[in-house]
Amino acid sequence: MSVQEYLDKHMLSRKIEDAVNAAVRAKTSDPVLFISNHMKKSVPSVITKIIGRQILDSRGIPTVEVDLFTNKGSFRASVPSGHVSGMYEAVELRDGDKGIYLGNSVTRAIKNINEKISEALVGMDPTLQSQIDQAMIDLNKTEKKGELGANAMLAVSIAACKAGAAEREVPLYKHISDLFGKTNPTLPVPAFTVISGGKHAGNNLAIQEIMILPIGANRFEEALQMGSETYHHLKAVIKEKYGEQGCNVGEDGGFSPNLSSVQEGLGLVKEAISRTGYGERIKMAIDVAATTFCKGTKYDLDYKSQNKSGQNFKSADDMINMYKELCAEYPIVSIEDPFDREDWEHIKQFSELGLCQVVGDDFLMSNYNRTKRAINESSCTALLLKVNQIGTVTEALEVVKLAKDAHWGVVASHRIGETEDSFIADLSVGLAMGQIKTGAPCRGERVAKYNQLLRIEEELGDQAVYAGEDWRAT
Repeated sequence: MSVQEYLDKHMLSRKIEDAVNAAVRAKTSDPVLFISNHMKKSVPSVITKIIGRQILDSRGIPTVEVDLFTNKGSFRASVPSGHVSGMYEAVELRDGDKGIYLGNSVTRAIKNINEKISEALVGMDPTLQSQIDQAMIDLNKTEKKGELGANAMLAVSIAACKAGAAEREVPLYKHISDLFGKTNPTLPVPAFTVISGGKHAGNNLAIQEIMILPIGANRFEEALQMGSETYHHLKAVIKEKYGEQGCNVGEDGGFSPNLSSVQEGLGLVKEAISRTGYGERIKMAIDVAATTFCKGTKYDLDYKSQNKSGQNFKSADDMINMYKELCAEYPIVSIEDPFDREDWEHIKQFSELGLCQVVGDDFLMSNYNRTKRAINESSCTALLLKVNQIGTVTEALEVVKLAKDAHWGVVASHRIGETEDSFIADLSVGLAMGQIKTGAPCRGERVAKYNQLLRIEEELGDQAVYAGEDWRAT
């Protein structure tokens, strides 16, 4: 084949001419680089290879990482992991061999990525997120994604989302916003974990987290400063009362002094806020995770204390009264999982009081059908979104739309076993969730998300909007 025949076959003469004309119009000082980039853009992007690998999360437990390649670059995603909440969430696929990583290795999920998923997706356009996700759903023959593994599917889904953004030459949050059909990206109010308890810490505190929300900040940058300063003031308060050992942190970075009650913890946080001088600009929230200490129809707030456990059970009505008292005494604006995940009656009853936002985590498990039922029955008022409980980006967008259409709040959430991947930061901005929960302003895997939000705010410049006082109305 002659050179001319080759040029004619691939219509290169016309493409080269178009690139040269574009360079002339642009008056570029580097025509070779300009023409090279112009030619590259004219070639549609397709997925060429997908490689999965096993890495460790922040707890030292295996999780999934993916490198997705297109003809224009490579894109990496890793997925978090948490305590398995129940039958309504998508299934993480683990090997189960107790002799290797205590049964937690994910080589089966990795094999599914490198063989089944890769074979199905190679050649697809990475901008077609819903088609990519549907191809994986069709490949998986179980409702809860147990065959391929939600961890395998999500890692690929997120990597494809990043590749799609790159192909469109837009930031990831903008690509997510366009996929959702929304055009007003918003920086969320961070819910910083400052005291850890429950399963996340080795103290006697039954509830899982005490958080602070800098609702009164004007920008995310200021909110991060307020959160960090309060965190360090709290460290000083705890050190004064409990000594250095009280400043040990839980798995999500919150301090874990050996508290006797939630009231004691809230009192410490209140003192720390007072020392910052921010006053009412900072609000509080608690994640009760009540399913953890529900025994039948009673709640054992001393379940972690061997000497007291079983001696002070509270009924659901007692818990409602306790929440009323806490909301009256402290600036609490949000309570997560105040009752057992199957106690629809009391969650509805408490939500109807309108004392604060009532968030469903274990109660909903990011499950579309449970969220729909909760909306129909007016149970709770906000969704905690954990993308790995769903398994694909597309399905995450669908459940967020469901919640937003019901005028619920939506909280983008980390997991206790995190990675350095900051996808949920872009997700929270692109979907204008208004709230993000990703641990303390401490520990690299937590701070990675906050730092990404700083970068996004900087990139948006004068167009940046911080949810602030409108944290539930975005």
